[in-house]
Amino acid sequence: MCELFGVTSRSKLELNELLREFFSHGIEHPNGWGMAFFYGNAVSLEKQPEASHKSSYLKQRLQFKVEADKMIAHIRLATRGNLNYENTHPFVMRDCSNRTWTLAHNGTIFDCDLLNPFTYSQQGQTDSERILAYIISRINSELEKKKELSEQERFELIDTIMCEISPENKVNLLLFDGELMYVHTNYQNSLYTYKNGDTVVISTRPLNHKVWENVPMNTLIAYRDGKQVYTGTDHKNEFFETEEKMRLLFLDFANL
Repeated sequence: MCELFGVTSRSKLELNELLREFFSHGIEHPNGWGMAFFYGNAVSLEKQPEASHKSSYLKQRLQFKVEADKMIAHIRLATRGNLNYENTHPFVMRDCSNRTWTLAHNGTIFDCDLLNPFTYSQQGQTDSERILAYIISRINSELEKKKELSEQERFELIDTIMCEISPENKVNLLLFDGELMYVHTNYQNSLYTYKNGDTVVISTRPLNHKVWENVPMNTLIAYRDGKQVYTGTDHKNEFFETEEKMRLLFLDFANL
């Protein structure tokens, strides 16, 4: 499907070597690439609906030092949504408190009525964009009751949402709210972390010969500056591929 890459750290680190390895996987995931870098509440977004290993822009970009303490990257193997900029990850939206939320998703929503209302207002056609739109709508609903949400309140709400949307769906994602990096997987052996002091690197596949660990299954994790600060509910909604789900994916891909 797709691959995810993320970093959360107390200090900036050079990412060129890791990113070169990650984006070399565009041979297998040729339908788009993207990177989001964070500067407080601001997001610098770079993405193209073309294969990362063929992008002259990306090749030139990685010839110069790339440093960050928080960032998200994505390479896309399209299963839903046309091959255009609007469907290329990451996706960025602001809630009504002006907080910026950035999401990249590796997975498929097969059945979730909660996301359907956003089909007609989204810019692209991906279920991933609808996940973020739903998150923003829930955040805004809570903000109508109070002027701001604490860090813990934001985490608890995202945890609730993961429990709601994960049954029968593959929900591997990275989400950043300007302070917390949220990490979630419910598919075996599909998301790993490499930890070194106050640095955590997240990737769909290990990117070097360091020791990488599986992200805990079916449980939302949140990091602040490279430290795990919240652990969510073990919702037990593990995703399993079935013949019927693979048939639906094939039909969706055939219609792209």
